[in-house]
Amino acid sequence: MYFAALLARTQDGWEASDTELDDVETLSDLADLAREAAQDEDTVLVFIEQEGAWFGIVRVEGEDDPRIYVSDGAAAARSSYGEILTDELLGGDKDDPAEDLDALDLDGTEDGEPDGDEDPDRDTDAGSALAGPLGDRHILADLGLTEGELLALDTDALGEIADALGASEVLETVR
Repeated sequence: MYFAALLARTQDGWEASDTELDDVETLSDLADLAREAAQDEDTVLVFIEQEGAWFGIVRVEGEDDPRIYVSDGAAAARSSYGEILTDELLGGDKDDPAEDLDALDLDGTEDGEPDGDEDPDRDTDAGSALAGPLGDRHILADLGLTEGELLALDTDALGEIADALGASEVLETVR
């Protein structure tokens, strides 16, 4: 289960709205959704959370490229909306045929047979390389949440972020 909300910064403070992600297939779709909620060129934050497994923040300001932070890349990469964010952060291109070749085991061993250099107890899943935070750790620094504070967030991260931004009441109205 996902929770998604938009926080748009206005002259009067923050305005929150929940959002449906059903029509979002790319980061561009997500950025367009955020831009629609913006007043002028003001900051819009998109919060996405999957049942406490991971959270992501996309920051959109005008026509600038979106800035992205994901709390746990491995967990996010296993979900449809998280995959949109992690692919962008890692420069993935689903239309790249070379990427499909990389996914194949073409090291000369048979399927499922270790090549001798691998520790059988080591997790070689591609997701293990993504474990931990990914993206712009300074995404909220100018809004009052430092890199250290962002990295320390665990449970109810979006609530704590909204609290640091002075937007906890408006976020709670859409939860």
